[in-house]
Amino acid sequence: MDRSKFIFENEISQRAYRKAVRNKAKFMRKYGDDADREFHLACLPAPAIGDLLGVRNIQLAPEPSLTFDDKSVIIGNIRMGFGHYRISMAMASAARAMGYEPYWFDLHSFSDAACGKIIAEQNRMYSLGSRLSQMSALFNRIVWEPLNSEGFRKLTYNSSDQKAAELMTSVYRDLPRDIPFIATHVWPAQAAVHAGLTNVVNAIPDNWPMALHLSEGAVHTVQTPSAYLGYRALRGMDKKRRLKPMPREAVVYTGHYIDHELVSSIEADCKKRIERMQGGKPKRWLMSVGGAGAQRAVFVAIIRELLPYIEKGEAALFINVGDHRKVWNELRAAIPRLAELTVEHFDDFSATADFAEKVYSGDVGGVHVFCHSDIFAAVYSTNLLMRAADVLITKPSELAFYPVPKLMIKRVGGHEAWGAIRAAEVGDGTYECGDMLETSALLDLMQNNGDIIEQMCAHILTAKKAGVYDGAYRAVELAVHKKN
Repeated sequence: MDRSKFIFENEISQRAYRKAVRNKAKFMRKYGDDADREFHLACLPAPAIGDLLGVRNIQLAPEPSLTFDDKSVIIGNIRMGFGHYRISMAMASAARAMGYEPYWFDLHSFSDAACGKIIAEQNRMYSLGSRLSQMSALFNRIVWEPLNSEGFRKLTYNSSDQKAAELMTSVYRDLPRDIPFIATHVWPAQAAVHAGLTNVVNAIPDNWPMALHLSEGAVHTVQTPSAYLGYRALRGMDKKRRLKPMPREAVVYTGHYIDHELVSSIEADCKKRIERMQGGKPKRWLMSVGGAGAQRAVFVAIIRELLPYIEKGEAALFINVGDHRKVWNELRAAIPRLAELTVEHFDDFSATADFAEKVYSGDVGGVHVFCHSDIFAAVYSTNLLMRAADVLITKPSELAFYPVPKLMIKRVGGHEAWGAIRAAEVGDGTYECGDMLETSALLDLMQNNGDIIEQMCAHILTAKKAGVYDGAYRAVELAVHKKN
Protein backbone atom coordinates (compact mmCIF):
# COMPACT_ATOMS: atom_id res chain seq x y z
CA MET A 1 0.00 0.00 0.00
CA ASP A 2 1.30 3.45 -0.91
CA ARG A 3 0.36 5.43 2.19
CA SER A 4 1.37 8.72 0.55
CA LYS A 5 -1.44 8.57 -2.04
CA PHE A 6 -4.39 8.03 0.29
CA ILE A 7 -4.55 8.98 3.98
CA PHE A 8 -7.62 7.59 5.74
CA GLU A 9 -9.32 7.35 2.33
CA ASN A 10 -8.53 10.97 1.52
CA GLU A 11 -6.77 11.19 -1.85
CA ILE A 12 -3.64 13.31 -2.05
CA SER A 13 -3.27 15.51 -5.12
CA GLN A 14 -0.85 14.41 -7.83
CA ARG A 15 1.17 17.57 -7.28
CA ALA A 16 1.60 16.89 -3.55
CA TYR A 17 2.33 13.22 -4.20
CA ARG A 18 5.06 14.04 -6.73
CA LYS A 19 6.58 16.42 -4.19
CA ALA A 20 6.62 13.59 -1.62
CA VAL A 21 8.37 11.30 -4.11
CA ARG A 22 10.96 14.00 -4.85
CA ASN A 23 11.56 14.47 -1.12
CA LYS A 24 12.26 10.76 -0.73
CA ALA A 25 14.61 10.83 -3.74
CA LYS A 26 16.50 13.75 -2.20
CA PHE A 27 17.10 11.79 0.99
CA MET A 28 18.19 8.75 -1.02
CA ARG A 29 20.77 10.80 -2.92
CA LYS A 30 22.08 12.35 0.26
CA TYR A 31 22.02 9.35 2.63
CA GLY A 32 21.62 6.29 0.43
CA ASP A 33 19.02 3.54 0.42
CA ASP A 34 19.17 0.80 3.08
CA ALA A 35 16.75 -1.54 1.32
CA ASP A 36 19.44 -4.11 0.50
CA ARG A 37 21.51 -3.67 3.67
CA GLU A 38 21.36 -6.04 6.62
CA PHE A 39 21.05 -4.52 10.07
CA HIS A 40 21.02 -6.65 13.20
CA LEU A 41 20.12 -5.74 16.76
CA ALA A 42 21.43 -6.39 20.25
CA CYS A 43 20.68 -4.73 23.55
CA LEU A 44 22.18 -3.59 26.84
CA PRO A 45 20.59 -2.08 29.98
CA ALA A 46 19.88 1.58 29.28
CA PRO A 47 22.15 3.98 31.16
CA ALA A 48 20.61 5.65 34.23
CA ILE A 49 17.08 4.33 33.73
CA GLY A 50 18.13 0.72 33.15
CA ASP A 51 17.89 -0.10 36.83
CA LEU A 52 15.10 2.35 37.68
CA LEU A 53 12.71 1.38 34.88
CA GLY A 54 14.11 -1.96 33.70
CA VAL A 55 14.74 -0.55 30.23
CA ARG A 56 16.98 -2.36 27.74
CA ASN A 57 18.52 -0.19 25.03
CA ILE A 58 18.48 -1.70 21.52
CA GLN A 59 21.59 -1.06 19.42
CA LEU A 60 22.92 -2.07 16.02
CA ALA A 61 25.12 -5.15 16.11
CA PRO A 62 27.11 -7.38 13.68
CA GLU A 63 24.92 -10.39 14.42
CA PRO A 64 21.34 -10.72 15.75
CA SER A 65 21.20 -11.51 19.46
CA LEU A 66 17.77 -10.23 20.56
CA THR A 67 15.22 -12.60 21.99
CA PHE A 68 11.70 -11.56 22.96
CA ASP A 69 8.82 -13.19 24.81
CA ASP A 70 5.18 -12.45 25.61
CA LYS A 71 6.22 -9.81 28.14
CA SER A 72 8.35 -7.77 25.71
CA VAL A 73 7.23 -4.28 24.63
CA ILE A 74 9.20 -2.07 22.21
CA ILE A 75 9.26 1.69 22.85
CA GLY A 76 10.03 3.31 19.50
CA ASN A 77 11.29 6.88 19.69
CA ILE A 78 13.70 9.54 18.51
CA ARG A 79 15.63 12.16 20.33
CA MET A 80 14.30 15.50 19.12
CA GLY A 81 14.46 17.78 22.11
CA PHE A 82 13.61 16.07 25.41
CA GLY A 83 9.84 15.67 24.98
CA HIS A 84 9.72 12.45 22.94
CA TYR A 85 12.26 10.78 25.24
CA ARG A 86 10.16 11.90 28.20
CA ILE A 87 7.03 10.26 26.77
CA SER A 88 9.06 7.11 26.08
CA MET A 89 10.21 6.97 29.68
CA ALA A 90 6.60 7.26 30.81
CA MET A 91 5.65 4.35 28.56
CA ALA A 92 8.58 2.25 29.77
CA SER A 93 7.74 3.03 33.40
CA ALA A 94 4.08 2.07 32.93
CA ALA A 95 5.02 -1.10 31.04
CA ARG A 96 7.35 -2.24 33.79
CA ALA A 97 4.76 -1.48 36.49
CA MET A 98 2.30 -3.65 34.55
CA GLY A 99 4.72 -6.58 34.44
CA TYR A 100 6.22 -6.09 30.98
CA GLU A 101 9.83 -5.66 29.86
CA PRO A 102 10.41 -2.41 27.92
CA TYR A 103 12.96 -2.21 25.09
CA TRP A 104 14.23 1.21 23.92
CA PHE A 105 14.33 1.55 20.11
CA ASP A 106 15.70 4.98 19.10
CA LEU A 107 15.82 5.55 15.34
CA HIS A 108 17.98 8.64 15.84
CA SER A 109 20.67 6.56 17.54
CA PHE A 110 21.19 4.30 14.50
CA SER A 111 23.71 6.71 12.98
CA ASP A 112 25.00 4.23 10.38
CA ALA A 113 21.54 3.81 8.87
CA ALA A 114 19.57 6.18 6.66
CA CYS A 115 16.95 6.66 9.40
CA GLY A 116 19.53 8.05 11.84
CA LYS A 117 21.02 10.40 9.24
CA ILE A 118 17.65 11.74 8.09
CA ILE A 119 16.44 12.34 11.64
CA ALA A 120 19.73 13.99 12.67
CA GLU A 121 19.31 16.50 9.84
CA GLN A 122 15.70 17.24 10.78
CA ASN A 123 16.67 17.65 14.43
CA ARG A 124 19.39 20.16 13.57
CA MET A 125 16.96 22.17 11.47
CA TYR A 126 14.27 22.12 14.18
CA SER A 127 16.71 23.20 16.90
CA LEU A 128 17.94 26.05 14.71
CA GLY A 129 14.39 27.17 14.02
CA SER A 130 13.57 27.09 17.75
CA ARG A 131 16.54 29.30 18.56
CA LEU A 132 15.84 31.74 15.73
CA SER A 133 12.21 32.04 16.80
CA GLN A 134 13.31 33.37 20.19
CA MET A 135 15.95 35.69 18.71
CA SER A 136 13.75 37.25 16.03
CA ALA A 137 10.12 38.22 16.60
CA LEU A 138 9.73 38.67 12.84
CA PHE A 139 11.00 35.14 12.07
CA ASN A 140 8.75 33.76 14.81
CA ARG A 141 5.65 35.54 13.49
CA ILE A 142 6.20 34.95 9.77
CA VAL A 143 7.88 31.53 9.74
CA TRP A 144 8.00 29.56 12.99
CA GLU A 145 4.52 30.04 14.46
CA PRO A 146 2.74 29.40 11.13
CA LEU A 147 4.91 26.36 10.37
CA ASN A 148 4.31 24.74 13.76
CA SER A 149 0.61 25.49 13.91
CA GLU A 150 -0.54 25.29 10.28
CA GLY A 151 2.32 23.96 8.11
CA PHE A 152 2.65 20.68 10.00
CA ARG A 153 -1.14 20.50 10.15
CA LYS A 154 -1.59 19.85 6.41
CA LEU A 155 -2.47 16.39 5.17
CA THR A 156 0.06 16.85 2.36
CA TYR A 157 2.83 17.13 4.97
CA ASN A 158 1.97 13.64 6.16
CA SER A 159 2.16 12.38 2.59
CA SER A 160 5.75 13.60 2.34
CA ASP A 161 6.71 12.12 5.72
CA GLN A 162 5.26 8.75 4.76
CA LYS A 163 7.57 8.59 1.75
CA ALA A 164 10.60 9.45 3.89
CA ALA A 165 9.61 6.76 6.43
CA GLU A 166 9.86 4.14 3.68
CA LEU A 167 13.65 4.62 3.96
CA MET A 168 13.66 3.78 7.67
CA THR A 169 12.41 0.18 7.67
CA SER A 170 15.64 -1.84 7.37
CA VAL A 171 16.48 -1.60 11.07
CA TYR A 172 13.16 -3.28 11.96
CA ARG A 173 13.95 -6.62 10.29
CA ASP A 174 15.04 -8.40 13.49
CA LEU A 175 11.80 -7.47 15.28
CA PRO A 176 8.91 -9.98 15.42
CA ARG A 177 6.04 -8.67 13.33
CA ASP A 178 3.49 -9.11 16.13
CA ILE A 179 5.51 -7.58 18.98
CA PRO A 180 3.73 -4.72 20.85
CA PHE A 181 5.34 -1.51 19.56
CA ILE A 182 4.60 1.89 21.14
CA ALA A 183 6.01 4.85 19.19
CA THR A 184 6.39 8.24 20.86
CA HIS A 185 7.14 10.02 17.60
CA VAL A 186 5.39 9.53 14.29
CA TRP A 187 8.49 8.49 12.32
CA PRO A 188 9.14 5.26 14.25
CA ALA A 189 5.40 4.58 14.06
CA GLN A 190 5.26 5.11 10.29
CA ALA A 191 8.43 3.08 9.73
CA ALA A 192 7.08 0.24 11.90
CA VAL A 193 3.89 0.07 9.82
CA HIS A 194 5.88 0.18 6.57
CA ALA A 195 8.09 -2.62 7.95
CA GLY A 196 5.04 -4.83 8.47
CA LEU A 197 4.61 -4.63 12.27
CA THR A 198 1.01 -5.31 13.19
CA ASN A 199 0.64 -4.09 16.80
CA VAL A 200 1.72 -0.46 16.56
CA VAL A 201 0.50 2.28 18.91
CA ASN A 202 1.30 5.83 17.83
CA ALA A 203 1.37 7.98 21.01
CA ILE A 204 0.66 11.51 19.81
CA PRO A 205 2.20 14.39 21.82
CA ASP A 206 0.87 17.92 22.41
CA ASN A 207 -2.75 19.02 22.24
CA TRP A 208 -3.04 20.51 18.75
CA PRO A 209 -4.15 18.12 15.96
CA MET A 210 -1.66 18.02 13.09
CA ALA A 211 -1.36 15.66 10.12
CA LEU A 212 2.34 15.47 10.93
CA HIS A 213 1.44 12.97 13.68
CA LEU A 214 -0.66 10.59 11.57
CA SER A 215 0.53 7.02 11.01
CA GLU A 216 -2.25 5.13 9.27
CA GLY A 217 -2.08 1.46 10.18
CA ALA A 218 -1.31 2.23 13.83
CA VAL A 219 -3.69 2.93 16.70
CA HIS A 220 -3.33 6.61 17.56
CA THR A 221 -3.52 7.69 21.20
CA VAL A 222 -4.17 11.26 22.34
CA GLN A 223 -3.96 12.89 25.75
CA THR A 224 -7.07 15.08 25.74
CA PRO A 225 -10.73 14.97 24.67
CA SER A 226 -10.27 18.01 22.41
CA ALA A 227 -7.34 16.34 20.63
CA TYR A 228 -9.48 13.22 20.15
CA LEU A 229 -12.23 15.16 18.39
CA GLY A 230 -9.73 17.17 16.34
CA TYR A 231 -7.93 14.07 15.09
CA ARG A 232 -11.11 12.06 14.54
CA ALA A 233 -12.41 14.84 12.25
CA LEU A 234 -8.93 15.59 10.77
CA ARG A 235 -9.74 19.15 11.72
CA GLY A 236 -8.18 21.81 9.51
CA MET A 237 -5.83 19.38 7.76
CA ASP A 238 -7.10 20.50 4.36
CA LYS A 239 -8.68 23.96 4.21
CA LYS A 240 -10.08 23.47 0.69
CA ARG A 241 -12.19 20.32 1.08
CA ARG A 242 -14.18 18.29 3.56
CA LEU A 243 -12.12 15.30 4.66
CA LYS A 244 -13.31 11.82 5.51
CA PRO A 245 -12.76 11.26 9.25
CA MET A 246 -10.46 8.79 10.95
CA PRO A 247 -12.20 5.48 11.73
CA ARG A 248 -13.32 5.03 15.30
CA GLU A 249 -10.81 2.22 15.92
CA ALA A 250 -7.86 4.32 14.68
CA VAL A 251 -7.78 6.87 17.53
CA VAL A 252 -8.21 6.49 21.30
CA TYR A 253 -8.28 9.07 24.12
CA THR A 254 -6.04 7.70 26.87
CA GLY A 255 -5.18 10.62 29.14
CA HIS A 256 -1.80 12.17 29.88
CA TYR A 257 1.35 10.07 29.39
CA ILE A 258 2.86 10.03 32.90
CA ASP A 259 5.40 7.75 34.58
CA HIS A 260 4.12 5.18 37.07
CA GLU A 261 6.46 6.55 39.76
CA LEU A 262 4.79 9.96 39.52
CA VAL A 263 1.17 8.79 39.16
CA SER A 264 1.43 6.39 42.11
CA SER A 265 2.92 9.14 44.31
CA ILE A 266 0.51 11.99 43.51
CA GLU A 267 -1.27 11.95 46.87
CA ALA A 268 1.97 11.86 48.89
CA ASP A 269 3.66 14.53 46.76
CA CYS A 270 0.69 16.92 46.96
CA LYS A 271 0.46 16.38 50.71
CA LYS A 272 4.13 17.40 51.07
CA ARG A 273 3.57 20.54 49.01
CA ILE A 274 0.52 21.58 51.00
CA GLU A 275 2.38 21.02 54.27
CA ARG A 276 5.21 23.26 53.04
CA MET A 277 2.76 25.98 52.00
CA GLN A 278 0.97 25.92 55.34
CA GLY A 279 4.23 25.68 57.29
CA GLY A 280 5.80 28.72 55.63
CA LYS A 281 8.68 26.74 54.14
CA PRO A 282 10.70 28.14 51.21
CA LYS A 283 8.95 27.71 47.85
CA ARG A 284 10.76 25.18 45.69
CA TRP A 285 11.00 26.11 42.02
CA LEU A 286 12.13 23.63 39.36
CA MET A 287 13.30 24.99 36.01
CA SER A 288 13.68 22.58 33.10
CA VAL A 289 15.80 24.23 30.41
CA GLY A 290 15.49 22.89 26.86
CA GLY A 291 18.60 21.71 25.09
CA ALA A 292 18.21 24.12 22.17
CA GLY A 293 18.61 27.03 24.61
CA ALA A 294 15.78 28.77 22.78
CA GLN A 295 14.52 30.70 25.82
CA ARG A 296 17.75 31.67 27.54
CA ALA A 297 16.69 35.31 27.96
CA VAL A 298 13.45 34.26 29.66
CA PHE A 299 15.27 31.93 32.06
CA VAL A 300 17.80 34.65 32.90
CA ALA A 301 14.98 37.07 33.73
CA ILE A 302 13.19 34.47 35.89
CA ILE A 303 16.34 33.65 37.85
CA ARG A 304 16.97 37.33 38.49
CA GLU A 305 13.40 37.64 39.73
CA LEU A 306 13.86 34.72 42.13
CA LEU A 307 17.30 35.60 43.49
CA PRO A 308 16.10 38.09 46.17
CA TYR A 309 13.72 35.44 47.54
CA ILE A 310 16.48 32.83 47.47
CA GLU A 311 18.92 35.10 49.29
CA LYS A 312 16.31 35.72 52.01
CA GLY A 313 15.71 31.99 52.42
CA GLU A 314 12.16 32.25 51.11
CA ALA A 315 12.74 30.20 47.95
CA ALA A 316 14.97 27.47 46.55
CA LEU A 317 15.67 26.85 42.88
CA PHE A 318 16.48 23.61 41.02
CA ILE A 319 17.77 24.06 37.46
CA ASN A 320 18.09 21.08 35.13
CA VAL A 321 19.99 21.99 31.95
CA GLY A 322 19.82 18.41 30.68
CA ASP A 323 22.97 17.43 28.81
CA HIS A 324 23.92 20.98 27.79
CA ARG A 325 26.59 22.37 30.10
CA LYS A 326 26.95 25.29 27.69
CA VAL A 327 23.49 26.49 28.70
CA TRP A 328 24.54 26.59 32.35
CA ASN A 329 27.72 28.50 31.46
CA GLU A 330 25.62 31.06 29.61
CA LEU A 331 23.23 31.48 32.55
CA ARG A 332 26.12 31.88 34.97
CA ALA A 333 27.83 34.42 32.72
CA ALA A 334 24.63 36.45 32.40
CA ILE A 335 24.08 36.51 36.20
CA PRO A 336 27.51 36.75 37.91
CA ARG A 337 26.21 36.45 41.49
CA LEU A 338 24.36 33.23 40.64
CA ALA A 339 27.50 31.14 41.10
CA GLU A 340 27.85 32.22 44.75
CA LEU A 341 24.48 30.70 45.62
CA THR A 342 24.78 27.55 43.50
CA VAL A 343 25.68 23.95 44.20
CA GLU A 344 26.52 22.03 41.02
CA HIS A 345 25.39 18.41 40.57
CA PHE A 346 27.12 17.24 37.39
CA ASP A 347 27.43 13.79 35.80
CA ASP A 348 26.59 11.74 38.87
CA PHE A 349 23.09 10.42 38.43
CA SER A 350 23.11 8.38 41.63
CA ALA A 351 24.04 11.54 43.56
CA THR A 352 21.20 13.41 41.84
CA ALA A 353 18.78 10.65 42.83
CA ASP A 354 20.09 10.75 46.42
CA PHE A 355 19.68 14.55 46.52
CA ALA A 356 16.08 14.32 45.26
CA GLU A 357 15.26 11.68 47.85
CA LYS A 358 16.89 13.65 50.68
CA VAL A 359 15.14 16.96 49.98
CA TYR A 360 11.79 15.24 49.39
CA SER A 361 11.31 15.03 53.15
CA GLY A 362 14.04 17.42 54.31
CA ASP A 363 14.78 21.12 53.97
CA VAL A 364 16.61 22.81 51.11
CA GLY A 365 17.74 26.29 50.12
CA GLY A 366 19.87 28.09 47.55
CA VAL A 367 20.29 27.15 43.92
CA HIS A 368 21.05 23.63 42.70
CA VAL A 369 21.95 23.04 39.06
CA PHE A 370 21.93 19.61 37.42
CA CYS A 371 23.70 18.54 34.23
CA HIS A 372 24.32 15.01 32.93
CA SER A 373 26.11 14.12 29.70
CA ASP A 374 24.07 10.91 29.49
CA ILE A 375 20.76 11.72 27.79
CA PHE A 376 18.76 9.26 29.91
CA ALA A 377 19.99 10.85 33.13
CA ALA A 378 19.56 14.33 31.66
CA VAL A 379 15.86 13.80 30.96
CA TYR A 380 14.93 11.67 33.96
CA SER A 381 16.54 14.06 36.48
CA THR A 382 13.56 16.37 36.00
CA ASN A 383 11.23 13.50 36.97
CA LEU A 384 13.19 12.84 40.16
CA LEU A 385 13.30 16.52 41.12
CA MET A 386 9.64 17.09 40.25
CA ARG A 387 8.40 15.14 43.25
CA ALA A 388 10.38 17.39 45.61
CA ALA A 389 9.41 20.65 43.87
CA ASP A 390 6.47 22.95 44.53
CA VAL A 391 6.31 24.60 41.09
CA LEU A 392 7.69 23.54 37.73
CA ILE A 393 8.64 26.38 35.38
CA THR A 394 8.22 25.16 31.81
CA LYS A 395 7.07 26.04 28.35
CA PRO A 396 3.78 24.32 27.40
CA SER A 397 5.35 21.30 25.74
CA GLU A 398 5.23 17.72 27.08
CA LEU A 399 5.82 18.80 30.68
CA ALA A 400 2.54 20.74 30.50
CA PHE A 401 0.72 17.44 31.05
CA TYR A 402 2.58 16.39 34.22
CA PRO A 403 0.91 16.23 37.68
CA VAL A 404 2.83 19.06 39.34
CA PRO A 405 1.88 22.74 39.80
CA LYS A 406 3.25 24.59 36.77
CA LEU A 407 4.12 28.14 35.78
CA MET A 408 3.80 28.24 31.98
CA ILE A 409 6.24 30.50 30.18
CA LYS A 410 5.96 31.51 26.52
CA ARG A 411 5.75 28.69 23.99
CA VAL A 412 8.27 27.83 21.28
CA GLY A 413 6.03 27.09 18.29
CA GLY A 414 2.29 27.51 17.85
CA HIS A 415 1.55 23.80 18.39
CA GLU A 416 2.44 24.19 22.09
CA ALA A 417 -0.23 26.79 22.84
CA TRP A 418 -2.94 24.22 23.54
CA GLY A 419 -0.73 22.42 26.07
CA ALA A 420 -1.03 25.47 28.34
CA ILE A 421 -4.77 25.67 27.66
CA ARG A 422 -5.14 22.06 28.80
CA ALA A 423 -3.15 22.66 32.01
CA ALA A 424 -5.11 25.81 32.81
CA GLU A 425 -8.43 24.01 32.30
CA VAL A 426 -7.43 20.95 34.33
CA GLY A 427 -6.20 23.41 36.95
CA ASP A 428 -2.73 21.95 37.50
CA GLY A 429 -0.93 24.83 35.77
CA THR A 430 -1.20 28.49 34.88
CA TYR A 431 -2.21 29.94 31.56
CA GLU A 432 0.63 30.67 29.14
CA CYS A 433 2.54 33.83 30.01
CA GLY A 434 2.99 35.79 26.79
CA ASP A 435 5.82 37.99 28.01
CA MET A 436 8.12 38.55 30.98
CA LEU A 437 5.77 41.10 32.55
CA GLU A 438 3.06 38.47 32.82
CA THR A 439 5.55 35.81 33.92
CA SER A 440 6.90 38.08 36.66
CA ALA A 441 3.41 38.85 37.95
CA LEU A 442 2.44 35.17 38.23
CA LEU A 443 5.79 34.21 39.73
CA ASP A 444 5.37 36.85 42.43
CA LEU A 445 1.76 35.78 43.03
CA MET A 446 2.73 32.13 43.51
CA GLN A 447 5.80 32.94 45.58
CA ASN A 448 3.84 35.07 48.05
CA ASN A 449 0.55 33.18 48.10
CA GLY A 450 0.71 29.50 48.95
CA ASP A 451 -3.01 29.07 48.29
CA ILE A 452 -2.36 29.10 44.52
CA ILE A 453 -0.16 25.99 44.83
CA GLU A 454 -2.60 24.39 47.26
CA GLN A 455 -5.44 24.86 44.77
CA MET A 456 -3.38 23.33 41.97
CA CYS A 457 -2.64 20.34 44.19
CA ALA A 458 -6.36 19.93 44.83
CA HIS A 459 -7.02 19.94 41.08
CA ILE A 460 -4.23 17.36 40.56
CA LEU A 461 -5.88 15.06 43.09
CA THR A 462 -9.26 15.47 41.38
CA ALA A 463 -7.71 14.80 37.97
CA LYS A 464 -6.04 11.65 39.24
CA LYS A 465 -9.36 10.28 40.48
CA ALA A 466 -10.78 10.92 37.01
CA GLY A 467 -7.93 8.97 35.36
CA VAL A 468 -6.51 12.03 33.60
CA TYR A 469 -2.90 10.88 34.21
CA ASP A 470 -3.36 7.22 33.21
CA GLY A 471 -2.47 7.62 29.53
CA ALA A 472 0.76 5.59 29.61
CA TYR A 473 -0.93 2.59 31.21
CA ARG A 474 -3.70 2.70 28.62
CA ALA A 475 -1.26 2.96 25.71
CA VAL A 476 0.55 -0.16 26.95
CA GLU A 477 -2.79 -1.96 27.31
CA LEU A 478 -3.69 -1.08 23.73
CA ALA A 479 -0.40 -2.39 22.33
CA VAL A 480 -0.54 -5.61 24.31
CA HIS A 481 -4.25 -6.30 23.83
CA LYS A 482 -3.97 -5.58 20.11
CA LYS A 483 -1.55 -8.49 19.89
CA ASN A 484 -3.72 -10.75 22.01
